[in-house]
Amino acid sequence: MAGGFVGYSRSPGSRTVVRVVVAGDRGTGKSSLIAAAASESFQENVPSVLPPTRLPADFFPDHVPVTLIDTSSSLENRGKLNEELKRADAIVLTYACDQPLTLSHLCSHWLHELRRLEVKVPVIVVGCKLDLRDENNQMSLEQVMSPIMQKFREIETCIECSAATMIQVPEAFYYAQKAVLHPTSPLFDQENQCLRERCARALRRIFVLCDHDMDGALNDVELNEFQVKCFNAPLQPDEIVVVKRVVHEKIPAGVNQLGLTLTGFLFLHALFIEKGRIETTWAVLRKFGYDDDLKLRDDFFPVPSKRAPDQSVELTSEAMEFLSGVFRLFDTDDDGALQPTELDELFCTAPESPWDGAPYKDATERTARGDISLNAFLSQGCKRTLLLREIPEDGAKKFLSNQEFLAACDVAVFVYDSSDEKSWKSTKELLLNVARHGEESGYGVPSLLISAKDDLDPHPVAIRDSLKVSQKLGIEAPIPLSMKLSNPHNIFGRIISAAEHPHLGIPETETGRKRKQYQQLFNRSLIYVSIGAAVTVVGLAGYRAYAANRSTSN
Repeated sequence: MAGGFVGYSRSPGSRTVVRVVVAGDRGTGKSSLIAAAASESFQENVPSVLPPTRLPADFFPDHVPVTLIDTSSSLENRGKLNEELKRADAIVLTYACDQPLTLSHLCSHWLHELRRLEVKVPVIVVGCKLDLRDENNQMSLEQVMSPIMQKFREIETCIECSAATMIQVPEAFYYAQKAVLHPTSPLFDQENQCLRERCARALRRIFVLCDHDMDGALNDVELNEFQVKCFNAPLQPDEIVVVKRVVHEKIPAGVNQLGLTLTGFLFLHALFIEKGRIETTWAVLRKFGYDDDLKLRDDFFPVPSKRAPDQSVELTSEAMEFLSGVFRLFDTDDDGALQPTELDELFCTAPESPWDGAPYKDATERTARGDISLNAFLSQGCKRTLLLREIPEDGAKKFLSNQEFLAACDVAVFVYDSSDEKSWKSTKELLLNVARHGEESGYGVPSLLISAKDDLDPHPVAIRDSLKVSQKLGIEAPIPLSMKLSNPHNIFGRIISAAEHPHLGIPETETGRKRKQYQQLFNRSLIYVSIGAAVTVVGLAGYRAYAANRSTSN
């Protein structure tokens, strides 16, 4: 059947070239395979290891070129081999069809070596020298490779070829390229033979977008619109009939009197993948904005750009009202809250529910039954929650080297162990660095000191010095905190207060204070000079008027 659901669309994603490394035992035909693919003919005298070989874009339906890397299996070249394997986009492992031991060694050594090196790219197993295989060997490729592929799931495809007779030589590298451009793993769970959850969610979203009349099925018109959007060609009426018949025969719930249901839509894509037509499903996903990780691409989210580093973006009142409407739509029992099942239904077309991860999983306002309230639901959209970013001590220098680092920071909180003098000294040094950085960059930031582990005996130097430093910098005295003895909620209130009144907590070093005083003095001098100049001008004008009057009177 031709057309849409089995049509082909060139959508290789963001790849501009595919790097394929060819490895295997000596004498299994690696170099001959590469030479035959590049020249489209059998080469008698081939070097033991070929230089990198490029197959041009017009060799492949996706129009993406492939670079073939030949390798040596000798011990002295093992380091270079491992390096190439780690750089590969895909790996072709070869064995010789006339040497069964090379296939055994491929399983016992090469596949295990890839796992040892933690190389996680598609593997294509290629049996070379098919023309030399013993004619008495009647075992099919499927019989030989099926148990091997069950054990090594990283194997995407197995193929036999002959460089001497040019049997399936281009196909070996086509499958390698295809495994990179249209990978199976993100879409299909081969062990359980089903679509992966993330893929099913993406296809569910596409189905909903194409179901314009929202009746839960794609009618013939909607199917054709989907077909044209993804493959630039309409389905013929008899093709639509065949599609529906195939689905109904395998899964009756996939078709009803209205058209193709979501169940049938998902079944079709699982069928394409099982039949080796995974590029069809990838074409659909990419047309609707998905990248290779099944996330919607950035160009599908026109987020307003920030004009300044410390600027934030919030939803409009119209957007908040829209979200409120979505909440009410999925609150099927009208209890003013979303139960887990209602929340799952709301986000069934998203890659995952945002409420399953931090910070919303544990910090969201919930009802007595544990459901999500409307305020909690809207809080994620408005983004008016406190954001904390912990910066490790050894990473502070990296951030401070960025002149605009502090611009996006509303409050800097310095936490130290009050019982440890060394902890305080490190914190003091960091605080002074941040203060100096703020003065030099013009991005001064309110700062708070938190004296943690207040339940332990405080170090006398830390107590004395911390009070002295806070007074010297003009910031609030250290806030004592014990997670064992007190509730930390008050701390967060203090942080918010510091953000609301930033001018009260920006640290000021002695150097910065002098610079500020000098600037103020300089500004006053400019004012005095300006006033003096004005007086002088007025005086000159008065004198000239007086002189003119005097001349007239004379």
